[in-house]
Amino acid sequence: MIGSIFIVVIFIVAVVLFLHFVPLGLWISALAAGVHVGIFNLIGMRLRRVPPAKIVLPLIKANKAGLEISVNQLEAHFLAGGNVDRVIDSLIAAHRAQISLPFERSAAIDLAGRNVLEAVQMSVNPKVIETPFVSAVAKNGIELKVKARVTVRANIDRLVGGAGEATIIARVGEGIVTNVGSSKDHKDVLENPDYISRTVLAKGLDAGTAFEILSIDIADVDVGRNIGAELMTDQAEAEKRVAQAKAEERRAMAVAKEQEMRAYTQEMQAKVVEAQAEVPHALATALKEGKMGVMDYYNMNNILADTEMRETIAKTGPAAPTGKNETPAK
Repeated sequence: MIGSIFIVVIFIVAVVLFLHFVPLGLWISALAAGVHVGIFNLIGMRLRRVPPAKIVLPLIKANKAGLEISVNQLEAHFLAGGNVDRVIDSLIAAHRAQISLPFERSAAIDLAGRNVLEAVQMSVNPKVIETPFVSAVAKNGIELKVKARVTVRANIDRLVGGAGEATIIARVGEGIVTNVGSSKDHKDVLENPDYISRTVLAKGLDAGTAFEILSIDIADVDVGRNIGAELMTDQAEAEKRVAQAKAEERRAMAVAKEQEMRAYTQEMQAKVVEAQAEVPHALATALKEGKMGVMDYYNMNNILADTEMRETIAKTGPAAPTGKNETPAK
């Protein structure tokens, strides 16, 4: 009895292990779909830690779509870290849209980190990229804020190594700034915004990118600040400050010169006072030594008094007329 139970347990364990390593249901589904996958291939996938469903089901899908894909290609792509199901979906979409996309290129795009299915869909249905507002200044100093919509289509051949959307946005923004900056008047841009799109589109901005630019449309143009007037105002203010600084420098120099002259005048006055203090002593010495007589001294005093009187008359000026007839005294 115990032996029979042991045999049954061993049989059940053997069946479970067999079904684990040999997915009969998946193998039967592959045979029913016309995909020939050997039992030993499925067992080898289990041993290589590759889920057979992630290989067989995409293989069935590719076979039904008319694609010639081998088990080894899918398994190698899975072991490399790729998304097998997305690669097969992209190949089917490209095949239906009559886009040339080999399995190797699709696998390379997937391993490069790009969504190959989205790229194929973008090749069929172009995508619109909207740029942020780009500020540019025309030659008359008026700022314009321009927003553009760029219609792009994925370029399958340049998906590996090609630049992304950020490069497209940057190049379009650069083209907008260049065109607005070369305009003499901002009104020219407002009147003909399509001139910007035509000029920017003619520059071949999609070179080296993973996209092909189909059209560039100006979505919005707003008038901003008067940058030229602000710059002129700032320049005038700066020149005013420079002039004020120079005037203050000249004023300081004039004050210093005035103080210097005042000090010099005070020094001269001190010397004059000192010299005048020596005059009485010199006169006394001259009288004592007989070099000067008494009459000479009185004459000198008369001359000084006469000079002082003349100075007083010169300061007061002539007498104002009274308007009455005055009779001169006889």
